[in-house]
Amino acid sequence: MSVIAANNPAIRLPIVPDTKPAAVVDEKAEAPAPAAETKAVEGVAVKISSAGFQAAKADSNKDIDDSNLKDSIKQLLKMIRELKKQIADKMAEIAAASADNSLTPEARQARVGNLQASLAALQSGLTMAQMQLGKALKDEPADAQMQAMSLASK
Repeated sequence: MSVIAANNPAIRLPIVPDTKPAAVVDEKAEAPAPAAETKAVEGVAVKISSAGFQAAKADSNKDIDDSNLKDSIKQLLKMIRELKKQIADKMAEIAAASADNSLTPEARQARVGNLQASLAALQSGLTMAQMQLGKALKDEPADAQMQAMSLASK
């Protein structure tokens, strides 16, 4: 384990003198804008073209299709991926619904509760699909099992 002390004598930082004395005040500095005029923006907006969506959708299961696994295992792997995608989407919906201030607290709680119930159903389906995959892989060779687990984890 390597530890570098903060007061290491081998590390030397040059001292740069301050170019402006503290007593000099910039007379051109403007007052900050009032808070009422600023608009808070949450998150990041990403726009993907329809061609981008089609390209992503077309190649999303290409690695599964190109594998030398049985068709039943390939179908289970595709189902697992789709369920994982749906779970991620549902979790994003829950986060958006819980942050939605346009709803009353009761309506927000009801909406989040409904979304959580559907998330639980999706998670249950994912667990069932993973159990079926485990059963299907039981009699497969070790390399096929490793390949399937690798594909399932993506």
